[in-house]
Amino acid sequence: MRVFGMNYDTGFVSGGSTTHEPFDPDTVRRDLRVIRDELHCDAVRITGGVQDRLALTAGLAAEAGLEVWYCPFTNGLDRDALMAFVLDGAERAERLRQTGAPVVYLTGSEIAMFTDGFLPGRDLAERMTLFTDPMRMREAIPGARAAVRDFLAEALPAVRERFGGPVGYASIPLEGVDWTGFDIIASDAGYRDATNAEAFPQSLAAAVGQGKPYAATEFGCCTYRGAAEVAGGPEPVTFDAHGRAEKLTATLERDEEGQARYVLDLLRDYEAGGVEAAFVYTFANRHLPTTDDPERDFDLAARGIVRVLPDGSWVPKAAFHALAAYGGSRLRPAV
Repeated sequence: MRVFGMNYDTGFVSGGSTTHEPFDPDTVRRDLRVIRDELHCDAVRITGGVQDRLALTAGLAAEAGLEVWYCPFTNGLDRDALMAFVLDGAERAERLRQTGAPVVYLTGSEIAMFTDGFLPGRDLAERMTLFTDPMRMREAIPGARAAVRDFLAEALPAVRERFGGPVGYASIPLEGVDWTGFDIIASDAGYRDATNAEAFPQSLAAAVGQGKPYAATEFGCCTYRGAAEVAGGPEPVTFDAHGRAEKLTATLERDEEGQARYVLDLLRDYEAGGVEAAFVYTFANRHLPTTDDPERDFDLAARGIVRVLPDGSWVPKAAFHALAAYGGSRLRPAV
């Protein structure tokens, strides 16, 4: 596996706020140094819906010595606004690449779910209800696939006019992406859990065997006991109208060791399976801080490998230490 990577969220936009508040460049710089120097990652996938943050973080990642996977992850835009965002990002990514930094550009993330008009529903909350209604979802998929393919068919040549490096797209299975024009096949559905564990080896072999480098751009699990069995599902937490964590939806028991085992097991599977790049999700879920109240310890529902404290600082979890050892082992030559 060429790339051991980490996801870094610069702020997913929702409810008039983002999942990374406050956004402080000095903190971001320190985090990226930790990702490179302590976790020994090769690359970072930088996501978010605020363009200036993406560009700034990408520059800091390159400064830290990381390969940059520049990845718009927008929410609530319509098709035209998404196109403008993706093309603006391609220009910014190219300016960074021209400095000599290694940059991969992903032309969006999971756009069928997060873009208005691709799936039925006025907003993300309404579109999420499709997952509880299999009949409606089956009926909606053909239209969503057509919309995604139409968007990417227009976006890809325009991105290539602006960006000279490798290009991919962070997909989910329902989108049925046509990978013909892309350099990299990438999937945000890198999770293995009780729903797909039996078929996972065959699915991975099929994904890797498409004749192009394959990247698992998102995988991980939450920090409660049993989370690995539902790793690809939603976090057990509700949010208020401003996007702030409100309450846990279940009684949860902390299990950092289970989270650590899960990410290491998948990394080893990806290595053995011929994956080009694998990005753990995620470094920090700043919108899910820990508290002293067990009923409001939102870190239990977080996939972050660090535990975010109420003041915004963080402490490493067991997965952090396990990944640091894994990354360090990649630096040592085989005996």
